[in-house]
Amino acid sequence: MSFVRPGAKAAIARWREALIGAGLMALGLYWNLWLTPGLLTWVGLVVVLLGTALFFAGLQKGRSRLGGGGPGVVQIIERRIGFFGPLNGGIVDLDNVTSLTFDPTEHPPHWVITHDTGPALHIPINAEGADALFDAFASLPGLSPGRMASISRQEGMQQVVLWRRADLQERIARLH
Repeated sequence: MSFVRPGAKAAIARWREALIGAGLMALGLYWNLWLTPGLLTWVGLVVVLLGTALFFAGLQKGRSRLGGGGPGVVQIIERRIGFFGPLNGGIVDLDNVTSLTFDPTEHPPHWVITHDTGPALHIPINAEGADALFDAFASLPGLSPGRMASISRQEGMQQVVLWRRADLQERIARLH
């Protein structure tokens, strides 16, 4: 039996890193302001800095979490993304990804991952476990997690290419 409303539980789960970071900042400030100076002051300062970093990272992750309940399941194991959907699916290694696109024209909107080893992988942004894609995509060189979070919230009528592999970008530039 749970005494927490489902909506409140979902909000806490979505913003959990930011809430933990805020708690660490408050604890560090308490140690710095109300306890005797000395070693605890330095520990409090470190805790404030760690809490601040976790708070801002949690805000970015929280903005990108759109919940689950959508079609399919995402699983990430050792830099390998697997999507198992009701109509399609596949597995792709992050090292083989050539581009990442956000497609708001599909319902629900999808991440489109193109890669060297097969057809593009279309993953709904609300698939079960899709929030783990934020960390996986953040490992792509040059991709801004903040941009990815803000793009996933936008509604539009055209695909947005978020990232292309460097050698692919050079080949496209030579064609034009």
